[in-house]
Amino acid sequence: MISLTVLYPNPADRQFDMDYYLNIHTPLVKERLTPLGLTSVDLRIGKAGSTPDSPPDYIMIGQLNFSSVDELQNALATHGPELIGDIANFTDVQPTMQISQFV
Repeated sequence: MISLTVLYPNPADRQFDMDYYLNIHTPLVKERLTPLGLTSVDLRIGKAGSTPDSPPDYIMIGQLNFSSVDELQNALATHGPELIGDIANFTDVQPTMQISQFV
């Protein structure tokens, strides 16, 4: 299994519309990518850093799971520009992305 992990940093001055992310962006991602091989989406809202009273390094971590790198690459080639373009509708931070393989 292959995953695309999208990490949204949590600087003090950031803007992040969680409602938009959960109720508009995530359904759009699922709608566009499921027919192209998306098997599941895992979302994690940052609650704390390395100690319970410290701020999280990331406000949101999303993981998009696919069966193969080819499916992921095809999905991103087909709908990546639209989905990446939607990021500005819910945040002003630049996410970090990483492709990983489950072991």
